[in-house]
Amino acid sequence: MSAWRRLEFGILLLLILLTTGVVGYAAIEGWSFMDALYMTVITVSTVGFHEVQPLSTGGRIFTIFLIILGVGTAFYILVGAVTLVIEGELGEAWGVRRMKAKIDALRNHYILCGFGRVGEEIGREFKDRGIPFVVIESNAESISRAKQRNFLLIEGDASVDATLLDAGIERARGLLAASDSDSGNTYITLTAKAMNPNALVVARAGQPANLERMRRAGADRVISPYQIGGRRMALSALQPLVLDFIDTLTGGRPEQRIIAEFIATPQSCLAGCTLEEAVVNRANAVVLAVQKADGEILVGPPSSTVVGPEDRLIVFGKEADMEALAMPPGQTQD
Repeated sequence: MSAWRRLEFGILLLLILLTTGVVGYAAIEGWSFMDALYMTVITVSTVGFHEVQPLSTGGRIFTIFLIILGVGTAFYILVGAVTLVIEGELGEAWGVRRMKAKIDALRNHYILCGFGRVGEEIGREFKDRGIPFVVIESNAESISRAKQRNFLLIEGDASVDATLLDAGIERARGLLAASDSDSGNTYITLTAKAMNPNALVVARAGQPANLERMRRAGADRVISPYQIGGRRMALSALQPLVLDFIDTLTGGRPEQRIIAEFIATPQSCLAGCTLEEAVVNRANAVVLAVQKADGEILVGPPSSTVVGPEDRLIVFGKEADMEALAMPPGQTQD
């Protein structure tokens, strides 16, 4: 029995004992409800006050048993409370409530389903980049690792509607199905897309045969870690400089140039501007490509290209330039 259960059971025993005392004194001594309740309380608590009225022999015997049971019940409750604190269940319960409040406050975040070897790397990358995310995991060992890194965590099955709702799927920007099971990732994708069709879903596929199946399930991107790992190894041997350049683009270090993606929402300062206006006063920012809302991709677009709503820009530059792009054209950072 857990400490919480022991404490609840002790409180229940106390309530039963108080009720028994009131009924007993009323039946044996013929006292009123208030007199019986008062006598029961001072007896069970052993405060040592005088009796409300002189007790008969039957009342004294009843009081003896009431004192013994009251002391035993009080000791049982005390042990349960101390165990609760020592075992940390009280702190854990408080931590769960605080974590739930933080998750409920998330908006446009990512949901990471699975915290195995791949999921752990995703979590580390998100943390380094300051991306808000929450982990969903059911494996005890993986849960322990996520807790050690102080990641927002929900313990449960990511393919269950209630679990995704707890993670804020309706408010999420995207979901990453990174569990070790291809079938699990397929179910997660189906569930997530049914609950939030606008969320970007990236799924992990261990077997090449499952790539197309996950796309049919609704995944926007399907990644095979083994294929990517093999290609990187081959590229390291054949074209190491190309690989170093790619790592520099995606490294995300403030002192280096990085590559970033921007979406020109109707509310952003990018929509309606030409590329020249978008990067004014950002001399180190270079627009490598633009994906138009209809899916057309312009590589090396001219500076006169007008950015439309929902267009995506791939920009190369320093991190300060990336942050400046979120500001209105012509405005500089303090």
